[in-house]
Amino acid sequence: MMYDDILAKSVSDNGRKISLTQHLRDVSEAVGVIAGNLGLDKETARLGALLHDIGKASPIFQERLNSKKSGTELNVFRHEIASLFFISMADNKKDAVIEMIAAHHKSVRNDVRRLGLIDLDEESCSFENHSKDFEKWSGIALGILSELGVKTHPISLEEAENNYEYALKVCRRLANGYSIWKGVLMAADHFASAMDIYTKNNISRLFIKPDFSFYDRKNELYPLSLMDSDDPRPHSIVTAPTGAGKTDFLLRRCKGRVFYTLPFQASINAMYDRIKNDLKDTDAQVHLLHAASRLKIARNNGSSRQKVEESILQRHIGASIKVLTPHQMASIVFGVKGYEAMIADLKGCDVILDEIHTYSDVIQAVVLRIVEILVNIGCRVHIGTATMPSVLYGKILQLLGGADKVFEARLNNNEVQTFNRHIVHKANDFESCENIISEAVRENKKILIVCNQVKRSQELYSKIKEEYPDIEKMLVHSRFRRGDRNQLETRLKEHFNVLNKACIVVSTQVVEVSLDISFDIMITECAPIDALIQRFGRINRIRNKDTIGKLKDVYVVKPAKDQTEARPYSIEVLQSSFDVLPDGEILRETDIQTMLDTVYPDINVKNIDFSGAIFVNGNWTIKKMRHNAKSALLEALDINSAVCITESDKEQYLSSDFVKRSEMEIPVSFKQIGYSGLSVIEDSDSRPFIIPDKAYSRELGFIREYESTENYNSFEII
Repeated sequence: MMYDDILAKSVSDNGRKISLTQHLRDVSEAVGVIAGNLGLDKETARLGALLHDIGKASPIFQERLNSKKSGTELNVFRHEIASLFFISMADNKKDAVIEMIAAHHKSVRNDVRRLGLIDLDEESCSFENHSKDFEKWSGIALGILSELGVKTHPISLEEAENNYEYALKVCRRLANGYSIWKGVLMAADHFASAMDIYTKNNISRLFIKPDFSFYDRKNELYPLSLMDSDDPRPHSIVTAPTGAGKTDFLLRRCKGRVFYTLPFQASINAMYDRIKNDLKDTDAQVHLLHAASRLKIARNNGSSRQKVEESILQRHIGASIKVLTPHQMASIVFGVKGYEAMIADLKGCDVILDEIHTYSDVIQAVVLRIVEILVNIGCRVHIGTATMPSVLYGKILQLLGGADKVFEARLNNNEVQTFNRHIVHKANDFESCENIISEAVRENKKILIVCNQVKRSQELYSKIKEEYPDIEKMLVHSRFRRGDRNQLETRLKEHFNVLNKACIVVSTQVVEVSLDISFDIMITECAPIDALIQRFGRINRIRNKDTIGKLKDVYVVKPAKDQTEARPYSIEVLQSSFDVLPDGEILRETDIQTMLDTVYPDINVKNIDFSGAIFVNGNWTIKKMRHNAKSALLEALDINSAVCITESDKEQYLSSDFVKRSEMEIPVSFKQIGYSGLSVIEDSDSRPFIIPDKAYSRELGFIREYESTENYNSFEII
């Protein structure tokens, strides 16, 4: 084609050069499908897509494609600003098109680098900088648009300036709220950029409504499977013990596309595998969303082309079912970059929140905000829980609209009593449990030991390894290379879980939720009561006619008195949880609600209104076309907000694609590693810290005591 030498980017996400013409066509194809599924005008959406990057036709942009320089502070070039020069071709659709163009990369005001439309206008001669040689290159831009079917007319420099001023006026006067037009364009742009030449082939796989008839199965062992889920109320709260059939029931309640959230990476991995297998004979597209999901999906598929497409698709809009953690949804609470695209994906969907954690006041507050926003954008919300305090239950019921809007399902006491599975014993320390471990080994039992901190799990595993050299054992926690972690989880489920002889698994909280393993005995550090109930669910988990009524032992170690030792939990919650547990007696499922309400008599919802939350008391507090820095979210959640790699992996990391890079990355907390003086690979989206080889073991994971730079093998790293 005539304009193939005008590029959208020097190298696409898949390693190919892509012309501007092709990219605009691909984005317009994708945006038409997305807009149509959201009930928006397709022609407006397509026109915005065709115009959104047309400013890339400027020779300034083309010359800089192969350079890392973006211009001096006084001569910054933002292609989206140059694209606004052409909005007069949108006629009466201009305002919507401006929302699609002006902020699809930068917040229009208060961008973190002051590169937004309004920022630059206030600080420099922005129009003059962006319109350099406009008369020469505007003809190329118009030629590309004409080739793509846009009705064009010559645009003078004066008309371009009028368009620019009009866009500034629109952006300055926008009200509070989110821009669905911006969200739709961002979603389509990301999809097309990732898929490039495969965009058209993959569009048909978006927005497929899942067929959940598989979950109509009935089994007397799972009481919820016998309960009618058909109810006109849009929302649900389902309360039942682990193993009662909550997942099936929640999915039966869904009417459209589904977002399924669980607290931990291991739990969403397990749920993804489960749903993917359940629906393998349907057209449903089941995707996984977390930092390591590209790696997991790449490993689970067949052809190399399919690996690339699946690993890209899982990040984008339109999945039939998307499995994720609340952290991945938290962008809609804090308004970080891309939150509008997340809203566009969520809007009108069913959202399952499975096991909301009570012990973290921050996560609790974030989830409550998420519930508020989901209701505001027309989602149907379904809560599943075995461990929710009454006061939190009441708060969520209120947010969802009360009994008139919420279908509440729960088992009766006779049904609940059939889920008694554990005898709880209290222990003073791990040392007092040594004889218990020895006896369990002699009896060929499978032993699960759970610690609250990675370092303690490593220390205990090393001790177990020394004392039981001939017994199969493994350690699993969150501080492994993602590739190694994936292998550990697979080995845990497919090897240790089916062993018929003694074995020992030492882990952290990563085993708590939805990991389908069933061991014989547990020794665990004390955790908040709701977390403990979830942990216990990994013991005596198999439910059949022979196992109902059978009891197995769990040992809970007395909590530490020091807050540092108690982290990530509070001493008060740990002690209260320990106090309500029975000792040497059956843990009766009918008593669990009372135990929860004793530990959590009220909810202290952390005030995040002044920490970047953008939806407060039923109102949006952020202006359209703006977003906040990601730091607000990361600071509030203190999640694994950074990654590191070993120094030996550095060269391979630099030469690898994103899937291989993911395999080498170790998730860590920025607070723990960000101020350690370690070197960073700057030219990577993940910006990984480089840790010494001595600080990593495939058996133990990341070893913090060796992370300092003095342990580097090479001075070239520093």
